[in-house]
Amino acid sequence: MIDLSRRSALYAAAAMIGHAGTGRALPAHAAALAPNDESGWARVAAQYPVTREIVQLENAYWGSMAEPVAAAHREQVARLNRDNSWYARHAMVADQARAKARAAEAMGVLPEEVGWCRNAAEGLTALIMQYRDVGAGDQILFADTDYETTQGAMRSLAAARGAQAINISLPAHMTRENLVETYREAIARAPRLKLVLLTHMSHRNGLVLPVGEIVPLIKARGAQVIVDCAQSFYQIPFNVPDFGADFVGLNFHKWVGAPLGVAAIWIRKGLAAAIAPAPELPDAAQDDVQSKVHQGTVDFAPQLTVPAALDFQTTIDRQAKIARLRYLRDRWVSQVNGLPGVEVLLPDDPALHGATTSFRLHGQTTPAANIAISVVLLKRFGIMTVHRVGLAGGTCIRVTPSLFTDASEVDRLAQALGILAAEGPPPVS
Repeated sequence: MIDLSRRSALYAAAAMIGHAGTGRALPAHAAALAPNDESGWARVAAQYPVTREIVQLENAYWGSMAEPVAAAHREQVARLNRDNSWYARHAMVADQARAKARAAEAMGVLPEEVGWCRNAAEGLTALIMQYRDVGAGDQILFADTDYETTQGAMRSLAAARGAQAINISLPAHMTRENLVETYREAIARAPRLKLVLLTHMSHRNGLVLPVGEIVPLIKARGAQVIVDCAQSFYQIPFNVPDFGADFVGLNFHKWVGAPLGVAAIWIRKGLAAAIAPAPELPDAAQDDVQSKVHQGTVDFAPQLTVPAALDFQTTIDRQAKIARLRYLRDRWVSQVNGLPGVEVLLPDDPALHGATTSFRLHGQTTPAANIAISVVLLKRFGIMTVHRVGLAGGTCIRVTPSLFTDASEVDRLAQALGILAAEGPPPVS
């Protein structure tokens, strides 16, 4: 069992240490919020106009906007509708540039290294399918924890180029050491390795991969690396260049809390020519990162609202936010860990998880069984979760709290799992 009171103190201390020496004064309420300060976090939650008809523990799909962000988004939509092309062909270009500069600052990169897209899957697919340096007989590598779309793009790239797609399965019982060793062994068995896809945080089980330790192994082989940060960006702390990767895709509409439909790709400076322009833009400049994803006419309001979303995030200390999300995760996990009939799929090592963690009821590995469990959680207990397929060990159920989640709500999940474990799995329809 996890000592949650001790973890609360540690997380609060980490939040303060994380800002030592920055010279930036934190908002008083943010700096004071310990992970278990329920009244303080209730004030934050009050800024999210979310339904309370159910307990929403499926927050990894997309993030809810806080009311100040939603208001800014409504204003952008109204302006686009009111001023139309007059705005779009004049002032909007400068506003987009400012939004991209703000996004790049949050990522820790240069604006010219960033390209907009609608979601990370779209951007990562472009990075993979338009990657130039893969030919017949070459090898590309990905894992069972990677997103379905990116796995499909890797297979399609291999098929189109006559290359070999290597799909590895990560250990069921994970440690930092065995995860790194799994990649080390796979890389050693691939003498013609050209490209590796790494997912920083898996959308299936919530695993946070030790990307910073794996990338040097790939680089030593002379291959390049794409990192999928769709789930991790602003849920756990990092700057995009930290990994030493070549290409990254991420979302702004998950943990940044921007409107649905805005994401970005990053290409390390000097490497843009490694990715071909979008097929619709054959004459684009090779160093133009935006040309890798052809936007066309899209809903521009989400991009233009990114600065407002980042402004709101600055009102909540980033380390305090991370500590709160981890606290909520640890709170339900600590109550079911070791419970007969419940299998938590991630270890307690805080380096390997953030807010998201998946579970199974013992022996329930099929999609149908996990759909049945998620339906019972919703209809009987009023708790929203989601089943996830694709892991080598079978299907699971993903749980992700958010900043508007109350501690009593994760307690409710733990109690429900205790009841289901005692009763046995529900029948599959």
